[in-house]
Amino acid sequence: MHARTDAPSETTAGWPEDIFAILQRFDVRQVPSMRAVPLTTEEEGVALLAGAWAGGQRGVLLMQSSGVGNCVNMLSLTQIFRLPFLTLVTMRGEWGEFNPWQVPMGSSTAGVFELSGIKVLRASHPQEVREVVEAAAGQAYNACTPTAVLLSQRLIGAKVFTK
Repeated sequence: MHARTDAPSETTAGWPEDIFAILQRFDVRQVPSMRAVPLTTEEEGVALLAGAWAGGQRGVLLMQSSGVGNCVNMLSLTQIFRLPFLTLVTMRGEWGEFNPWQVPMGSSTAGVFELSGIKVLRASHPQEVREVVEAAAGQAYNACTPTAVLLSQRLIGAKVFTK
């Protein structure tokens, strides 16, 4: 058996480019022409964004919902330092999930962020991604309101096992 991702249709394929364009417009430097920084674990990303901000740059943390639980302690930095925190989270454990290990954190992701003082916005359909990410970037970078965008599993495509 191997894992397969249901590919999005050609008409919905533009939303990743919309995200990239918005991040460029908000002068995000820590991620691609921006600079991608690999991490050993997700919570390092929160500290990296705090350091980038202290050094005069904006960043965004990209992770899967299963990594959000690893960040709980570090998310306090967003409140203590009132830093312009933005994270884009691809969701697992919801729409058509095949892996039971993904379900608990997928079900808790929004709640974990909200309890940590992070505003949560969600995009479930391709046509709403641009507007949601634009609003989140404005909140995070202009109003210094820590914000998470949850990119639903329905949007990114459910992974399935095939034989």
